[in-house]
Amino acid sequence: MKMSWLTYALMTVAFWGVYGVILHLGRGAMPGTPPNPTPEGAHAGLKAFLFVCVAYAVIGVITAVVLKGRGSNLSFTPAGISISLVAGIAGAAGALTLVLALGAAGQAGYGALAATAVMPIVFGGAPVVNSIVSMLLHPPAKENFKSLPLFVAGLIFAAVGAVLVVKFAPISAPPAKKPAATAATAT
Repeated sequence: MKMSWLTYALMTVAFWGVYGVILHLGRGAMPGTPPNPTPEGAHAGLKAFLFVCVAYAVIGVITAVVLKGRGSNLSFTPAGISISLVAGIAGAAGALTLVLALGAAGQAGYGALAATAVMPIVFGGAPVVNSIVSMLLHPPAKENFKSLPLFVAGLIFAAVGAVLVVKFAPISAPPAKKPAATAATAT
């Protein structure tokens, strides 16, 4: 079954849209995190990231099988390998800093809703950076410059939208207090 680029893009939106939320849930399920905090909880984000890396390795093996199934001879060029490795490093570094941002936002008062603050910055800012870098590497044709003001307006709206979402993001409710033990229950 052949799908369009838009279908794949929307699938990416769905996967990456839940990525931060699920990653933060995984972080919160690691040892030492509330409701039973210990010093080990400081490592929870990196522990979750470790399994993100394992998942990437599994997907990598599946990709090799798919390539072979499509008839690829699995030949590569040194330039293709090195540029793709740099892309992988950028992606992995971004995932690592995402984990660190989720942890810091959780401690800064967003709690379980850390993804509501972090992900809009990531998904509002990344397209802006992507557009600027893409245009620097591959400048648009001169006839496309007439639409540049609307393009820049779109980038500004993306950035401003991300800031507004973060500024007004809900924060987690404080944990419910356990009722104090009474003398009657102690006997």
